[in-house]
Amino acid sequence: MKLGDPTLDQLRIFLAVVEEGSFGGAARRMGRAISAISYGIAQLEDQLAVTLFAREGSRKPVLTEAGEGLLAEARSVSDGVDALLAKTRSLHAGLESSVSLVLDVMVPSDVTARVLRDFRAMFPTVALRLQIEGLGAVAACLLDEEADLAIGGPVIGDHPALERQVVGGVELVPVAAPNHPLAQPGIQSGESRKHLQLVLADRSSLTEGREFSVLSPQTWRLGDLGAKQALLKEGLGWGNMPRHMIAEDVANGRLVELDLPEKPGDTYPLSALWRRDEPPGPATSWLINALGQQLTE
Repeated sequence: MKLGDPTLDQLRIFLAVVEEGSFGGAARRMGRAISAISYGIAQLEDQLAVTLFAREGSRKPVLTEAGEGLLAEARSVSDGVDALLAKTRSLHAGLESSVSLVLDVMVPSDVTARVLRDFRAMFPTVALRLQIEGLGAVAACLLDEEADLAIGGPVIGDHPALERQVVGGVELVPVAAPNHPLAQPGIQSGESRKHLQLVLADRSSLTEGREFSVLSPQTWRLGDLGAKQALLKEGLGWGNMPRHMIAEDVANGRLVELDLPEKPGDTYPLSALWRRDEPPGPATSWLINALGQQLTE
């Protein structure tokens, strides 16, 4: 048996009859005559070689078993076309079809979650791709054209290919386990250099060989802040951590803030970065503003 090709209009008529519960309701919803609705259903049934509604003995059309089985597929096709048209309208209006975002690992996860939740509600047709990187790797994603927007720290300075807009900052504090030698009172200058420092590793060639807030010649380099936090709590070293990440550990006594003469803790400024040849569109600009509001609250 050779089946025909149903049209989108026929599928929409089918869905309207199901959702309105009658041919008359579908006709009113679509602004057509009842005869046009009946003809559309008859044509669809001919194309698919099935009966979609049992009409005998009832004024209300009832889905047959075949109609029930095809309903979900018809909805999927209709929804897919609606999404295609919505995205096309957005493109004509200047809205991006997609945004690739890379965030510095220092950005608080609760800020990320709130902003991306609101982004999906505000821009349902814009596909979002998210990456989390550290230090110079954030800007590298932009320069390698793997991202459209980055929220990153000050590690590469003012690169000539990038535009920068400050959006906030994260407080870094030196911490260690309570039993660590540096957690004791009366630490003298230079004492921190005698102990292992846990440092966030930089995977980027942009900043290869550079050091950021590293005091000790003894270092373990870790690519993940969560792993660094776990090792700190085990007393394996000391290091700077974002305050928001270690606040609960400090409150519960699992970590202590260090009072070091060198005062290695500082504010880690965060900036929105984008390539100068690719200025932000409406959705990207919304992300910059929303992240800035959240990071400064």
